[in-house]
Amino acid sequence: MKRLLAFLAVLVMAFSVYAFAETDDGDDSNPEPIMAEEGDDSEPVPLEAEDEGDDSNPLPVDMMEDEEPVEQVEVMEFRVLQFGDEGDDVLALQTRLQDLQYYTGNLSGRFREGTRKAVETFQEDFDLEVTGVADLRTLSILFSLNHRPLRYGSSGDDVKELQKSLSELGYYKGKISGNYLEATRKAVETLQKKNNLEVTGVADADLQDMILEGRILGKSEKPDDTNTPAPNLSNYLVDDNDNGVMVAEEPVAFEKKLKNGSSGKLVKQMQERLAELGYYEGPISGNFQKYTTRAVKAVQTQNGLESNGVVDEETWNIIFNDSHIVLPDATPKPTPEPTPVPFHIVVDVANQVTSVYGRDENGEYTVPVRQMLCSTGMKATPSDVGDWVLNGRHSTWCIFPKWGNSYARYWTRINSSIAFHSPIYTAVSNSAMKISSYNKLGQRASHGCIRLAVWDAKWIYDNIGAGTVVSIVEGMAPDPELRDALKLPPLDKKYCTPISTPVPTAEPDYSLLNKPDLGKKTLHEKSDCPEVYWLQRTLKDMGYYDTKCTGKMLKKTVNAVKAFQKDHGLYASGTVDQKLIDLIVETALGTPVPETTPAP
Repeated sequence: MKRLLAFLAVLVMAFSVYAFAETDDGDDSNPEPIMAEEGDDSEPVPLEAEDEGDDSNPLPVDMMEDEEPVEQVEVMEFRVLQFGDEGDDVLALQTRLQDLQYYTGNLSGRFREGTRKAVETFQEDFDLEVTGVADLRTLSILFSLNHRPLRYGSSGDDVKELQKSLSELGYYKGKISGNYLEATRKAVETLQKKNNLEVTGVADADLQDMILEGRILGKSEKPDDTNTPAPNLSNYLVDDNDNGVMVAEEPVAFEKKLKNGSSGKLVKQMQERLAELGYYEGPISGNFQKYTTRAVKAVQTQNGLESNGVVDEETWNIIFNDSHIVLPDATPKPTPEPTPVPFHIVVDVANQVTSVYGRDENGEYTVPVRQMLCSTGMKATPSDVGDWVLNGRHSTWCIFPKWGNSYARYWTRINSSIAFHSPIYTAVSNSAMKISSYNKLGQRASHGCIRLAVWDAKWIYDNIGAGTVVSIVEGMAPDPELRDALKLPPLDKKYCTPISTPVPTAEPDYSLLNKPDLGKKTLHEKSDCPEVYWLQRTLKDMGYYDTKCTGKMLKKTVNAVKAFQKDHGLYASGTVDQKLIDLIVETALGTPVPETTPAP
């Protein structure tokens, strides 16, 4: 029991802390990470926060005055549990599964096949993704339950208790066998019909609570005989509006998010209110489970909110404080048009470039806003390829205690395993950057995270919010011009700042008709001059060139020239002379360009 209580305490802490780890030498390491459930509003634990009575030395803090407090991302004792794990937390998991009749093996503290199958069965019973992995959502529901769902084929002492209750209520006349067979199923169905509940033949946790609390009509009872108390409406006033919904004289304050797996007096208060509004017909149990989730989603759908079943502040205020709430049988409010997300981020693994795109006049993400060299995961430990939606979590500093207390700045979460952040630091100090980590930008160097220069990581931290899609993409074409344009300045090793920050050279004025006069000169690979900039801009407008116009002729510019030459029946040499310049202008304009008469 002590182990179980300790595990529950750690479980509570896990909902307010998320974590993953990085190597001391600057390589991001991703053992099974612990993340709070999506939508949870928990924050990282500040480095300076210590348990009461902890006499450990605080970590050093050396920050600029205008920075936020240091926050910690650390691996907790509690973890996601899966096949192969061992420890007291596994023992607590097995004990709880055994209490609910899912696990019949030895309480060994070792996560083996029997434990995995028990977790899978539990997940299937509660409409969770059946993975056999005890993640935070699975654990939160498991440890908040009073009963397991009972259905045809179930057996055990809890089935006996159900049969006794059904017998006392007049629904069951069979043997108290502990086996949930056809007679028990029919008795449950009859009870559900009598009490205006969904007829499933399954005695789920909510139904068992209702039976134990005496809020179920016996088979011979009439509705007027029920002892179920009516909701207490003494704190509500009638507002003068079309639907006459009662609201409190003083607004009912929102305290915290509620969702599937939550429990306590706030859930009970919400269930009472939902029942009063006609959205909820389940037990007033204080346990946020299937029927409560269904009722919350119905409120959200009727009132034009996102139907996610989570009671945030907006949903809470609709339920308790809005006298104009749309009731179940009324015409639903239209769902408002969502505000478009301003940016889309593409991480190009092949070129080690992170690009931020804004929206064009058609609403498409095509306008380059910022492009940055980065370090993605090494080939043995690649970054998570795919599309990821940011949830807005970030921290000015994070710590990776498992790997020698290495640190990083401007941490922005991508998914449960990886994030954008700065190069690695050896201490919480602006001058403690590992120069080797900075020098690796532009190369695969991490165990999955996307590292950026400090100023680029800060830009992401300051400008990129929740809802932004990050696409991590393998296999894009080489882009040497872009990489060359994004070269990073050398660092002052003492202060970890750029040795010099030259003012960027302004792009030359461009006009198609202001064609270069090469004379006898030719442009070829590695040419670096304004004529190359004109060439790149013109070929880009014609669709032959699709990257940054730098004024430096590298492989992608050469390939664009070759493609133009092939399309016009010329030898694809990749070099440019005056004749080719004239042909490019003529093609772009669609008319021959008159010869320029030389001055006498």
